[in-house]
Amino acid sequence: MATATAALHLLLPTRRRGRLLVSRACQADSSTTTSRRGLIADAATAAVAAAAAPLLLPSIPAARAEDLSEWERVGLPIDPGVVLLDIAFVPDDPSHGFLLGTRQTILETKDGGRTWFPRSIPSAEDEDFNYRFNSVSFSGKEGWIVGKPAILLHTKDAGDSWERIPLSAQLPGDMVYIQATGEQSAEMVTDEGAIYVTSNRGYNWKAAVQETVSATLNRTVSSGISGASYYTGTFNTVNRSPDGSYVAVSSRGNFFLTWEPGQLYWQPHNRAVARRIQNMGWRADGGLWLLVRGGGLFLSKGTGIVEDFEEASVQSRGFGILDVGYRSKDEAWAAGGSGVLLKTTNGGKTWVRDRAADNIPGNLYSVKFIGDNQGFVLGNDGVLLRYVG
Repeated sequence: MATATAALHLLLPTRRRGRLLVSRACQADSSTTTSRRGLIADAATAAVAAAAAPLLLPSIPAARAEDLSEWERVGLPIDPGVVLLDIAFVPDDPSHGFLLGTRQTILETKDGGRTWFPRSIPSAEDEDFNYRFNSVSFSGKEGWIVGKPAILLHTKDAGDSWERIPLSAQLPGDMVYIQATGEQSAEMVTDEGAIYVTSNRGYNWKAAVQETVSATLNRTVSSGISGASYYTGTFNTVNRSPDGSYVAVSSRGNFFLTWEPGQLYWQPHNRAVARRIQNMGWRADGGLWLLVRGGGLFLSKGTGIVEDFEEASVQSRGFGILDVGYRSKDEAWAAGGSGVLLKTTNGGKTWVRDRAADNIPGNLYSVKFIGDNQGFVLGNDGVLLRYVG
């Protein structure tokens, strides 16, 4: 719009000069033939200027349309190169939240995510470790943070103060996910498939599964699971449904696993698509979505844990899609490499590309909706997008 405005200012004096020259040419009509030629030339200049001015007007609403984008980028006080990994807000105070990332990044907001400031937690800075904080979750004023190397932080006052909870050195794998489930209660998952629950503020943990994924795969390797072996017994991604069920993708993407409350073991499943799985998660209606390498997106037929999927129509331009977040049963957003941002308004059957992030030179890793009107997209190099509706 600035360019169009500048061009408009440049044209207006030309029109004024044209009118003055025409007037002088009329006064000198009997002098020479060159005055007549000048009159014709000046009249033509004025006509061109008058015709050009209206052509500039459509650029004004186009620029305003960009301002009405459903996402805005939020500036963060962090170093370049930080990858943002998780975000959560205090349920009783939606304006108060925490943002986690690599390089020991913990940020806090008090205005719903519009501005952020670094948060120092002394108990997480006592040792010479560069922590990668993977997951944060709140239930009421009680909150949890887990990271790598193994660290567990707990708050009972909505994050005003944090305490560090000791962990066993025998913990199998790295902690990648935690979910606050109630007063003094939480559920924690490691990348080797261990699930632990606590009901006394993290001082004691009980195993919810009897063995790691590696042990399960070795025990069931002859059951027909393609590519199952000891060396693929870790997770690439893991996602939890509201009812407590989990879906996880193997580190090589050649199969996926599920777990439901009450089961003693993870259940491995062959992938129903040719390409390797990138990520999986839960739709708002209780079904599954599945992303494959190369930008494909599939939806399960029906709800719950099934193995039958059908491909959805997406415009990913060949870039990988890395995550999907549902705002409602009908509306969802998908994000991926090179600033890919896609939207669906029919539950995921068809997707269209949103250009809000086209100029962001980075990858978008995670889509999080905290409520109908509060959502965020997390990426690398400190990229954070806030949903503005």
